[in-house]
Amino acid sequence: MDVRDLVQAKARAARDAARALALCPTKIKNDALVQMAHGLVEKTGALLEANRADVERARGRGATRAFLDRLTLTESRLEEMAQGLREIAALPDPVETVVEVWRRPSGIEISRVRVPLGVVGFIYESRPNVTADAAGLCVKSGNAVILRGGSDAIDSNTMIAAVLAKAVEKAGAPADAIQFIDTTDREAVAALLDLPGLVDLIIPRGGEEFVRWVAERSRVPVLKHDKGLVHVFVDASADPAMAVQIVLNAKAQRPSVCNALETLLVHREIAPRLLPSLAARLAEAGVELRGCPRTCALVPSTRPATDADWDTEYLDLILAVLVVDDLDAAIAHIGRHGTGLAEAIVTNDLGHARRFTREVDAAAVLVNASTRLVDGAQFGMGAEMGISTSRVHARGPVGVRELTTTKFVVVGDGQVRE
Repeated sequence: MDVRDLVQAKARAARDAARALALCPTKIKNDALVQMAHGLVEKTGALLEANRADVERARGRGATRAFLDRLTLTESRLEEMAQGLREIAALPDPVETVVEVWRRPSGIEISRVRVPLGVVGFIYESRPNVTADAAGLCVKSGNAVILRGGSDAIDSNTMIAAVLAKAVEKAGAPADAIQFIDTTDREAVAALLDLPGLVDLIIPRGGEEFVRWVAERSRVPVLKHDKGLVHVFVDASADPAMAVQIVLNAKAQRPSVCNALETLLVHREIAPRLLPSLAARLAEAGVELRGCPRTCALVPSTRPATDADWDTEYLDLILAVLVVDDLDAAIAHIGRHGTGLAEAIVTNDLGHARRFTREVDAAAVLVNASTRLVDGAQFGMGAEMGISTSRVHARGPVGVRELTTTKFVVVGDGQVRE
């Protein structure tokens, strides 16, 4: 079958399934999610075998350490995927939730009610765990999903999607609500973007250039998961021990993800006390520093930073460090170089904390906490489709509520317009 015909056939099946899934009771959707979790655990051996094939091909092509980390599944990661599905099942069902209700002088009663979006096209990078997250969130919110994962994870994603679809069917919901585009032909992405009558929303996750290409090409509305050039600012009043803990976690806990720290900003007053000891801890974690002249003077092992370092999302154990004069300089730097995903301040000054949260423009702004916490699961949302840096419809982690829209329900007793 021609690639475009294949994608269109899957979209038509998803559209039919979306109508049925939108009417499914909460119990059936929750049962489907529990069955999906059970399926992942039951098929752990086969899923790991499929994933090993993907990893070996990527390693043979010389994939980076960060890329291989994103691609690799383990027993513990599969259990985390299953647990995420169970947590989604435990969430309140957003569908048919009444957001607000009011009565007009004419006597009509107007309600705003949450309803599914319909069919979501999800295009994502080579992180197989995302396949389960996306499918689970869409099932809970009553949406059908068309999954198009990265070609490097084709074996892993094909099997995961098949396991999940079978589990949905076992629970009494339409299996066609989970569609997976099982071809590595890049024309499939273009075909998916060209189906405004069948697909209601496109969510792309991947590199900055790819997301921009999707946004420019798509005839379907796009909710962007853009790059994460994340900053942490350590203020003059910060607790040094807390600052070290937060910076280490934000940078080294999992450097290959979008909410990992990329640029550290340090107030000049605390820099002499903080940077030498912090640099030693970062070095133990294998982090390479690239710093401004003041940073290099305090930590001689630091590699001098270039202008490009302030705009680079490393997704690796590399950290740019800039000593700044004050809070104003930190906010200005973030304004010039940030991408609007997550920004943090470490401070004991309440006034500075309030200014930072008010003046820094990002989907999530944190005070005395690691940017790695900006995540759907950490926010109690079970999982996420991604972290939206868009301003329209949804911003920040995209969970079940963000995968709904609203409709007005108007009830009267014969009113007409005069």
